[in-house]
Amino acid sequence: MKLALFDLDHTLIPLDSDHAWGEFTTRIGWTDAGDFKRANDAFFAQYQAGALDIHDYVRFSTAQIRARGAHAAAQAHERFMHEVIAPAIRPQARALVERHRQAGDQLAIVTATNEFVTRPIAASFGVDELIAVELARGPDGWITGEIAGTPSFREGKVTRVGEWLRARGRGWQEVEITFYSDSRNDLPLLEKAQHPVATNPDDALRAIASERGWPVLDLFKEHP
Repeated sequence: MKLALFDLDHTLIPLDSDHAWGEFTTRIGWTDAGDFKRANDAFFAQYQAGALDIHDYVRFSTAQIRARGAHAAAQAHERFMHEVIAPAIRPQARALVERHRQAGDQLAIVTATNEFVTRPIAASFGVDELIAVELARGPDGWITGEIAGTPSFREGKVTRVGEWLRARGRGWQEVEITFYSDSRNDLPLLEKAQHPVATNPDDALRAIASERGWPVLDLFKEHP
């Protein structure tokens, strides 16, 4: 099996969907602008530095949708897709996904952002297989703020892709993986892939890719 795996934020889309969702909830009046921005930006800086506590972040980032309930959250996300995500999706990102689809590769998005934020984005790319942070649900069926299972973050992406493969009767030795990512946080899965591609890489990953001879894809670079 040839498997094309894509990180999402800053890889297929030129923004961080979790961070953007947080800013959107402030814009629609769900959070205090100053307090939320300070906390959200601090978590984002931790992520960029490779020091994020994913459990703390998920509790923080889901607080407002937990409080508002499923119906209001779904309505807000539909608006978020229309106003924020759809305008940000670039033709070259769609073309990259489509090239692998036309080659007959199995496609999956593997992201450290939670499933509530990312499932509609994956669907907008026509990708059915999403490996994201799964959210635990309480007796009422609504999310609790905790993570279900292993979070798909750093080495957790390797764990979750391994689980995904086993559920389909496959092992690592039976697949040929191309993995696109922008972040040093994804080094564990990049190192497992036969074809790692540093995509719009941060400075740390760009340096590593140069040292190891990995291809670098600047997907959103503007050409004259």
